[in-house]
Amino acid sequence: MFRFVVLSCLLAVAAAVPPVAKSRADIENYKVALEKSREDDGLTLEERMAENPGMNAWSSSGKYQGDIYLDDDLIEEMVDDFSLGRMAYTRANTRWPSAVAVYEFGPGEFNLDQQRFILNVMNGLSERTCVRFRVRNANDRNFVRITGRPTGCYASVGYNANRGIHTLNVARNTPGFGCLNFVVISHEWYHALGFWHMQSTYNRDNYVRIHWENIQQGMAHNFDKVDSRFVSNLGLPYEYGSSMHYGTHFFSSNGRPTLSTTRPYNGVLGQTSVITGFDLWRLARHYNCPGAWSAEVMEKARTTVYVPTEEGNLTEETVDTPLADELELLEDVEIAKE
Repeated sequence: MFRFVVLSCLLAVAAAVPPVAKSRADIENYKVALEKSREDDGLTLEERMAENPGMNAWSSSGKYQGDIYLDDDLIEEMVDDFSLGRMAYTRANTRWPSAVAVYEFGPGEFNLDQQRFILNVMNGLSERTCVRFRVRNANDRNFVRITGRPTGCYASVGYNANRGIHTLNVARNTPGFGCLNFVVISHEWYHALGFWHMQSTYNRDNYVRIHWENIQQGMAHNFDKVDSRFVSNLGLPYEYGSSMHYGTHFFSSNGRPTLSTTRPYNGVLGQTSVITGFDLWRLARHYNCPGAWSAEVMEKARTTVYVPTEEGNLTEETVDTPLADELELLEDVEIAKE
């Protein structure tokens, strides 16, 4: 999905505008927008999607950038940086220790079929990377609590040793639909494992154009981008087809595109149908999985997609047209590994 942005050592989110000091009103409006993204607006996911037909389930969940849950301290950092004209926040390493994400299902949140489907998604990621998932025990202070509130699909970003409960919500539904779509669940786990969205990356303007005039009032912050000083894209190419990429009409105020590609692309942006080879490779590199930095995996990554079955498993398929734009890598591999 993808920065699509992999978080390596530090994180930063920065807007597309030059650093300038902000007025008191600007600062207050920014703070209000971030805090509002955490509030329960009383709407269900279905109601929001009906109001915004150009958006998918995760982007319609009412959080920052659609589906990112912000902590109190994170909002404070973002507001402080915004006031200085940086519109950035920094955060220490967000990888789960030893590449093991600890989780629990909230009591009574899902029936057995729904739990099984969510676990199948997690197993699908584990089978193809070195990331593992473990059920919380009494000694675990930090863990992901998986809930099924009807408000949408959203998650905290990455591991935070001071957070305690890490949020991951996927609104209850029939497995395969809404937030219980295989790719949407994977998308939320990618956030929990340390990823932002693909179009948030610092040089996204080489690949997409943001149409600010078409964005809903008060929603421009959802198009912030990540500062190269604080984030590694792991030496991988920008990918229009990533399951972590925005769609063309997200947060549109007038039915016109809010985002378009600067290079020819005939696929779907904001797709929730497949997990791409590069999606999985990014996860493997982020957690330094064995072989993840080998050149041999490039060809498979660029020509492979993973398609969910009705049972909640993944099947490999070869594609003729790669979903990544390989005209240039986002950054040097050796730099990315540091």
